[in-house]
Amino acid sequence: MTVQSMNDSPPITTPRKKNPIKALLCDACGQLPHPSKARLTLANVTAMLPIELVVHAAVVNAALPYVLKVLVLTATVLAIWVAEPSVRRALRGWLHAPALRHRRRLHNSAALWRVRTLIDYSNEAQEKLAEAISGVNAEILVCRNHTVAGGMLDELVVSTPDHVTHAELLAAAAGGGGRDVRAWPATALTVADGQTKALALALRVVEDPSELQLAVAELLDAKPVAAPTTDSTSPATSKPACDGTVLKIPSPRHGPLGFSRPRAPFTPAESARAHRLAELAELTELTRKHPVRPRQ
Repeated sequence: MTVQSMNDSPPITTPRKKNPIKALLCDACGQLPHPSKARLTLANVTAMLPIELVVHAAVVNAALPYVLKVLVLTATVLAIWVAEPSVRRALRGWLHAPALRHRRRLHNSAALWRVRTLIDYSNEAQEKLAEAISGVNAEILVCRNHTVAGGMLDELVVSTPDHVTHAELLAAAAGGGGRDVRAWPATALTVADGQTKALALALRVVEDPSELQLAVAELLDAKPVAAPTTDSTSPATSKPACDGTVLKIPSPRHGPLGFSRPRAPFTPAESARAHRLAELAELTELTRKHPVRPRQ
């Protein structure tokens, strides 16, 4: 049996600190972003000015032939050409400071959450919920209220610091009087102009009513599924989900259409929007089959 001495053990290496400048390198060309003209000019002056002052002082005070003076002054161009890249490397952190600050702001940007909770139907309940959520340094960006049985369903888009966890956000909303609190990570598209999106999808349905299912799925960010039914003799289909994650709307061509969104139940307002699109598709179909002739 051989005993490995301590000298044979692998050396302990200290992890090197990551250079933040390398994070700015382009993935395609491997180059750093071009610095601003003002900072680049100051860096060039820093490289040229000391060399120019030293050389000119030496040439003026030295008793050299005219040709030799011209050659020495010309050589300063080569010296600056060699020194300039070194000065830029030394001042690299200062040259790219704006890009580094912008990158830090992106990394420290807030996270977005979509929160749904049931509260009492009163202004005091809303104020209490908003105060509790602000207790974790969260900011409410969008607030939609839906009157439902048992109170008011609040749908919020909340911006939080990165260190705030899902559990902390749920606890804050529950501490503010929220019941059945649920939260999902969101993106910037959550706070986009929903009215413009709805109008664009309505125009899509008018142009082609067969696009109804895809338009509703895009509007509600849901998945098309077989329409639920209450027929007990059909084992292939099940009853509508009681948690509100399944929605059924009528269709003028294909009968009822079903949509599923397990991660977030449909709100009454979303159901109303989907039914209005279905009515628009049906009206378009009837208008095309029985066009209204203008009066003579």
